[in-house]
Amino acid sequence: HVQLVESGGGSTQAGGSLRLSCNYSRNRRCMAWFRQAPGKEREGVATIGNAGRTGGKTTFADSVKGRFTISQDNAKNTLYLQMNSLKPEDTAMYYCAADGIFSGVKCLRPRQWGQGTQVTVS
Repeated sequence: HVQLVESGGGSTQAGGSLRLSCNYSRNRRCMAWFRQAPGKEREGVATIGNAGRTGGKTTFADSVKGRFTISQDNAKNTLYLQMNSLKPEDTAMYYCAADGIFSGVKCLRPRQWGQGTQVTVS
């Protein structure tokens, strides 16, 4: 089992930046960020798979490509989501998640989730 705790959310104006952090108890082969806005389905935002291994890869939703980056610091047991050029449509609750299987594009089926951190862009 893996415990995940998100932090770094808050409010900012359009065009601003935020960096989210997810502290984890144990690394898994696939870690990802998701978001969910009121009345909308949960959306995969960014994934990092096989970090530190041959074949390691990051992927992003089309809506955030060029604006968001995902990275990991195993020495600090922390996953990051750097969000730049934020837009009002980025407003959502953001969650980190972990899975033992990376498809090459996404985590197969994340089963460990954090409690979420709110991001509001106006």
